Amino acid sequence: MKKILFCGIVLAGVTSLMTACRDTSGQGKKEVRKTETVAPDFCADSAFAYTAAQCEFGPRVPNTPAHESCGDYIVGKFRSFGASVMEQRASLRAYDGTILRARNIIASLYPEREQRLLLCGHWDSRPFADNDPDSANWRKPVLAANDAASDVAVMLELARVICGQALQNIGVDFICFDAEDYGRPSWEEDPGDNGMDWCLGSQYWAANPHVDGYKARFGILMDMVGGEGSTFSQELVSLQYASDVVEKVWSAAGRLGYGAYFPRQQGGFLMDDHVAVNRTAGIPCIDIVPYFTDGPSSFGPTWHTVDDTMEHIDVQVLKAVGQTVLQVIYNEDNNG
Repeated sequence: MKKILFCGIVLAGVTSLMTACRDTSGQGKKEVRKTETVAPDFCADSAFAYTAAQCEFGPRVPNTPAHESCGDYIVGKFRSFGASVMEQRASLRAYDGTILRARNIIASLYPEREQRLLLCGHWDSRPFADNDPDSANWRKPVLAANDAASDVAVMLELARVICGQALQNIGVDFICFDAEDYGRPSWEEDPGDNGMDWCLGSQYWAANPHVDGYKARFGILMDMVGGEGSTFSQELVSLQYASDVVEKVWSAAGRLGYGAYFPRQQGGFLMDDHVAVNRTAGIPCIDIVPYFTDGPSSFGPTWHTVDDTMEHIDVQVLKAVGQTVLQVIYNEDNNG
């Protein structure tokens, strides 16, 4: 996605895991409070490889062979890290009446534990490059390296790390939402539905959770978390529903030396997967999503264009997001 409801200041080589992980932060020595648990290392090279592996399937547009094959890849990767995986399949109606064979992929670590964290992102590709500067590309599908192979890649690396250094008190659920990016294209008249034709997979899950009465302490949605030049301002729906979670994440980023990637400024008010998680599922959930103050889009120059390719994925951005979220997870676990 994402639809801006309003903006402004308001208040194989690649499929095998890379084991030699370089320090990509460029931020110098981490500064972590002595009372704080230090999380294990998030390998940005691995996340980069997982991003590329998804792109090798081509655009993952629902109802295509690439979509089905990539879904199988994601399921297999999570299972290889010891996660219990279930698939929530549903037939969802798109804005134009197309029935999408959607597939929410839910991977759980320590599914028996009552106390849980929710980490999520979408895995489908947009069928239209309708923000491309060349109108000849508007009806081409987007390869979606950043939006959203990077989201899944960070979740996969988080699962791999947690598999290697066990959590003691909490369980984690990773949800890869489908049918997020099949919203009405820009050449269609906006019917004024506040973007409800987007984020179909998360809307379905929020109304039909994979576990009856499912609850989590909080959720973190990651969307477009690998694009070069990205910084992550504090999105306004997140501040409205989960300001304390925003503070957890932005404080952790600052302590780790990633404050430049997580500036303490407000971004846009977005229709994204976290809206249904907050409003329907009742789980406080934030959105880590880029906010550009210049250029053709507040989501960056490659958003919904044919240029959303691996050439524009930055391992330093993947590292900043992944290490920050990992720090939040392990400190939440330390709190019991």
